[in-house]
Amino acid sequence: MIELTDKNVSGKVLDHLGLVASTIYDIGLVQKIDTRLPLSLNKGAKVTIGQRVAAMIINGLGFMNTRLYMFPEFLDNKPVDRLLGDGLIAEDFNDDALGRALDAIHEYGTNQLFSEIAFPIAIEQKLMGTSIHLDSSSLSVHGEYIEDEDSIKLLDDNESNSETLATTPRITHGFSKDHRPDLKQVVINIATTGAAGFPIMMESHSGNASDQKILYEAVKRMQKFCKELNELPDFMYVADSAMYNSCVNNSADFIWMSRVPESISEAKTWLQKEDDNFAWKDIGNGYRVCTTKSKYKDIDQRWCVVSSEQAYKREIVTFEKNVIKDMELAEKALKKLSHQHFSCKQDATEALKKSTPKLKYHQITAAPIIIRKHQQNGRPKKGVLGNIAGYKLQGEVIKDTKKIDLARVMKGRFILATNQLNTDLLPDERILSEYKEQSKTESGFKFIKDNSFEVSSIFLKKTERVAALMMIMTLCLMVYSVAQYRLRESLKELNEHVPNQNGKLTQNPTIKRVFKLFQGVQVLTVAINDIEQVLVINLNTTLKSILKHFGTRAMEIYGLTIQNNTVLSNAK
Repeated sequence: MIELTDKNVSGKVLDHLGLVASTIYDIGLVQKIDTRLPLSLNKGAKVTIGQRVAAMIINGLGFMNTRLYMFPEFLDNKPVDRLLGDGLIAEDFNDDALGRALDAIHEYGTNQLFSEIAFPIAIEQKLMGTSIHLDSSSLSVHGEYIEDEDSIKLLDDNESNSETLATTPRITHGFSKDHRPDLKQVVINIATTGAAGFPIMMESHSGNASDQKILYEAVKRMQKFCKELNELPDFMYVADSAMYNSCVNNSADFIWMSRVPESISEAKTWLQKEDDNFAWKDIGNGYRVCTTKSKYKDIDQRWCVVSSEQAYKREIVTFEKNVIKDMELAEKALKKLSHQHFSCKQDATEALKKSTPKLKYHQITAAPIIIRKHQQNGRPKKGVLGNIAGYKLQGEVIKDTKKIDLARVMKGRFILATNQLNTDLLPDERILSEYKEQSKTESGFKFIKDNSFEVSSIFLKKTERVAALMMIMTLCLMVYSVAQYRLRESLKELNEHVPNQNGKLTQNPTIKRVFKLFQGVQVLTVAINDIEQVLVINLNTTLKSILKHFGTRAMEIYGLTIQNNTVLSNAK
């Protein structure tokens, strides 16, 4: 009997990474990158730039239970040849190789390269929608980085020119959407399209960039890029309230949809109206809408007032708590004021004024009263008043019922606006559903970051690599969204199901859930007497059934073939 030891038996962790690698292969990502960033393998390079990017994407999608965290050692225990190409090993993707790939991406132009890759993939995979959803977020950055003075000068020169965009963001402090004002940051801007929420555009910006500016400028750049491709339709650009004023001011340039900021007085007036002022239309799922024509800033628009039952229930609980807190704040302020002594009426009145601006839903009504003091000891005689020693405030807290009622009626409501006046192209009842596609862009940010932007300092010796790595992270989102969409569509087409986290069958699984199902899958190599056999182990019936939906390349990676509609192992 032959004894098996660690010398003739070895294993590599495959898990779900074959699904990632096969998706990268199917959309032709490596080839598209290598076409734009060619690298001569005759001059000593072992792997192309495209293969290095693929390795970083596999790395980025390798941790499904924690935040994305990239480092070269990730590939050490993975079957690199199966995932990235015959003859390749983990050492080929060392820190120097990956760092040089980031440098090459930056030199080409990070944002330009992403668009040149994303648009063809969206068209080829039939993932292009009729609208594009834009949003931005901040990514907190740890550590210190060397800034290229030439890149900083380019950035400064381009700040006033919306037609160009420096690809080196400045790492600096700004408004932190991560709630980490102590950390420096960069801003990432993403646009998605279609049912898959496919990321069609990404841009990196300095940490103090303004949403109001960068969202509209991104629209202009995308319009220019789309015109060069010719085959694309005129999109409707959808964004949150940060882009509304730019939309209104440039309505002649493009078709848009945006949430109307509540700070606009006309919007606030609409939101504070009682229910019977609206011709509500119930569109299901707890939503009511009322659409009307508007001419804000002399621009013809359609305003859609939306009322959400779920949002109202959620917001009203917080609102009532805030009203109580406001009352407690008022009572505390009055108590403090009532114990203070003032030398004159004016000082007392000024102290009262300083306490009231913090209050939203209550008022303190108080008046100064005289404090008298008798100079002689003992009980004063009847009718004898003491000398005025000062003043104190005496009053009560009054609830501002009108203000509370106006604030309460606004809960669960918001306004959407669009300059698409053709109801055949955009029916009133479709305005809300179109805007809700914005959630796919927001979900993309949740995927890309998990509270902070953490990557190995090996990669980021200089600032230019930050923008390039932001592009890699967005490519991770691209591969993730394509894999999820294709699996769901295939399941529906073949009327098949996969188990969700509760054990129930579904045709709309998250790809993250599917990835978790593949945990424990390994590539086992057994070598005996110069005979080597490679097996993929721990593939159960469910996993084999899932692999059929990912196509031929995925089956090959997991050592499977299909014959007569039966999945067979293909051990070597």
